[in-house]
Amino acid sequence: MGRLLSIYDRVVAALGSRLPEGVALLLVRVALAGVFWRSGRTKVVEGSWFHLSDTTFVLFREEYSGVPLPPVFAAYAAAGAEHLFPVLLVLGLATRLSALALLGMTMVIQIFVYPEAWWPVHSLWVALAAILIVRGGGFFALDTALARKPRR
Repeated sequence: MGRLLSIYDRVVAALGSRLPEGVALLLVRVALAGVFWRSGRTKVVEGSWFHLSDTTFVLFREEYSGVPLPPVFAAYAAAGAEHLFPVLLVLGLATRLSALALLGMTMVIQIFVYPEAWWPVHSLWVALAAILIVRGGGFFALDTALARKPRR
């Protein structure tokens, strides 16, 4: 039994080292970024970089009317956040801040727009964001590379 526990401890230590954890955190960053990036792209006119569609403004006036912000401001803020923070997450730059911002967006959506969507949708987004807030971007993040760079 002692030998089995020793093998288990070595496997756990290997899996918890910087490289495997870095790969796992990279996958978490990409997964969370993908959700919000795709949502952001649905808000813009096809073929444009950031020209919000008329449908987006209707959506924020009608379906998202529970959000306690002016609809036009909310549309631009949401679309901007859904484009900026996913890019930062994929790069691993300002990872904790980006995950916190997307967690905030998730909670706004949960509370004011789709309260019935906690399980399984929003709970997964919250879990992904929480992992990144607690652990950071990992070994394959620009945050990590910048932290290793000597400061003058």
